[in-house]
Amino acid sequence: MVDGDKKFASARDLGPGSYVIIDGEVCQIKGVEKSKPGKHGAAKIRATAMGIFRDVKTNLLKPVDADVEVPIIDKGNAQVVALMGNNIQIIDQKDYTTYDIEKPKDVPGLTGGSEVEYIKWGSSIRITRKKG
Repeated sequence: MVDGDKKFASARDLGPGSYVIIDGEVCQIKGVEKSKPGKHGAAKIRATAMGIFRDVKTNLLKPVDADVEVPIIDKGNAQVVALMGNNIQIIDQKDYTTYDIEKPKDVPGLTGGSEVEYIKWGSSIRITRKKG
């Protein structure tokens, strides 16, 4: 997987719905717990996250003042050009770039001509929903 653009943010700013890179995997935060500082330690954040491009559940445990990598994810609109077994070809509606990607299991009813929304980070692309 080719890395996309990323920036750094404080772990304290993470919340449900935020994107973060955990062990090289781009994930979306599903739940966050923050513990109070103890006598000899700093406050910690515990985040449960789900991989965006591969369905992998991971956890993040860091001090709240630590830096975390946040991916800069591009979003776009596309049209389905062709269905090819387990793969699907889409064309971006803005710059007419075509992408051959794996057919998503969680977006039903895709046919030729369907309009979809997708997210992209580096060379990884995933259809998030069917429009209309």
